Amino acid sequence: MPESTRLTPVAVMILATLREADMHTYELVRLLRERKDDRLVPLQKGTIYHTVARLERDGLLAEAGVDREGNRPERTTYTLLDAGRRAVEEWVRTELPQIERSTDFRVALSEAHNLERDEVVALLDRRRALLVASAHEHRTGLDGAAHRGVPDQFMVEVQRQAALLDAELAWQDALRARLADGTLAWGPDEIPEHFTKERVSKETTP
Repeated sequence: MPESTRLTPVAVMILATLREADMHTYELVRLLRERKDDRLVPLQKGTIYHTVARLERDGLLAEAGVDREGNRPERTTYTLLDAGRRAVEEWVRTELPQIERSTDFRVALSEAHNLERDEVVALLDRRRALLVASAHEHRTGLDGAAHRGVPDQFMVEVQRQAALLDAELAWQDALRARLADGTLAWGPDEIPEHFTKERVSKETTP
């Protein structure tokens, strides 16, 4: 991957989806929307087609073939290259520990299953340290404001952020515990068999 390439969240989702199987762009759009990934980022057809073209140019995916069904236009099927697989993993490693870019974190979290369990635990531990520091900073600010007699009406946003940080810490600690003790199935080898069969059935049904 060229050093100048900076993957967008949409690009990461496209590459991660192609880890499952080769598919054409129309199928990518359908699958991402079916999975409600537009909760995370807008999924416009034009953006996805443009992103696929850029990823091909950057050597992260490649054409696997062209097919035509009936009177429909030709459709190019794409396959993920090793560079694309590595790019997804590196992006997740970068974005999962941070607390500043909410959208990037959410996409990284949704694709964290592309990394090994122990590595995800370590990355979440790094993020926890940042969350704790930020929560402490907000609490210190609130205590200082209260000591100076600052009216609550001026502090409601800070109070909200402090509460969100507390909730985020509680959620992340619960997730980490499930990852660490193995109660949360993780990675392709631990996907329940019935779920795998159900997905294959849906994807092969006309």
